[in-house]
Amino acid sequence: MKISFIGAGSMAEAMISGIIKKKLIDQKDIFVTNRSDDIKLSTLHDKYGVQITYKLDELLNDVDIIVLAVKPKDADEALQLIRPYIQPITLILSVLAGISISYIQSLLNCPIIRAMPNTSAAIGKSATAIALSPDVTKKQLNDTTKLLSAIGNTTIVEEEKLDAITGLSGSGPAYIYYIVEAMQQSAEEIGLEETVAKQLIIQTLLGATEMLSVSDKSPADLRKAVTSPGGTTEAGIRVLENNQVKEAFIHCIKEATLQSRRLSRTVKIK
Repeated sequence: MKISFIGAGSMAEAMISGIIKKKLIDQKDIFVTNRSDDIKLSTLHDKYGVQITYKLDELLNDVDIIVLAVKPKDADEALQLIRPYIQPITLILSVLAGISISYIQSLLNCPIIRAMPNTSAAIGKSATAIALSPDVTKKQLNDTTKLLSAIGNTTIVEEEKLDAITGLSGSGPAYIYYIVEAMQQSAEEIGLEETVAKQLIIQTLLGATEMLSVSDKSPADLRKAVTSPGGTTEAGIRVLENNQVKEAFIHCIKEATLQSRRLSRTVKIK
């Protein structure tokens, strides 16, 4: 199978890393290009052994899957660029936030699978949702599901759900890293060494995640189980509630969802 990436940013690298770690596709069959960043392409070649090129015929001839991984604002330019090379059987796997299947098909007359992975793909832990155009074949769906399952869990959804999934799990790792930033800063301010704090934070997250995975209790019940009246946890939770942290996170995810919808409206079909 030959797969070509249009775009060489963090999502493309995460997917490439996951694919290679799982040995799903040989490096010689993975092609990558971007607009003009030679250094980034050379880094990917040196790090993963993938093929890099600016020659569109080399990139797109006899390709099984084309992964669109450019920034949403550059979607129109990328689609126009590859348009002459697209065949009716070419499968496009788009990881562009906010860019609809109908928009892509208005320019490229071929099957489209729209996906929303996250950067945890690099370690095989992505939560990926996909939506399909009606002309995607069973083999194309199976190939794509196998590809994406190698970098995490894959779920098929209706396309209208993808904006919400983008706001929740697509951007989700960044929200968790943001929390960890705050925990690390607080650890420094209360006198804990950075290495000690990092180990404690990571294990705390791992333990809490495992509890959520195996327990029948809701997150609220699990929280209440460790929040003793008058205790330290209650004191900390009170500060979070006074600062409306839960409301801020809800607003955060809703705003990310709205931004995904805004992106789709800013793209103009030529």
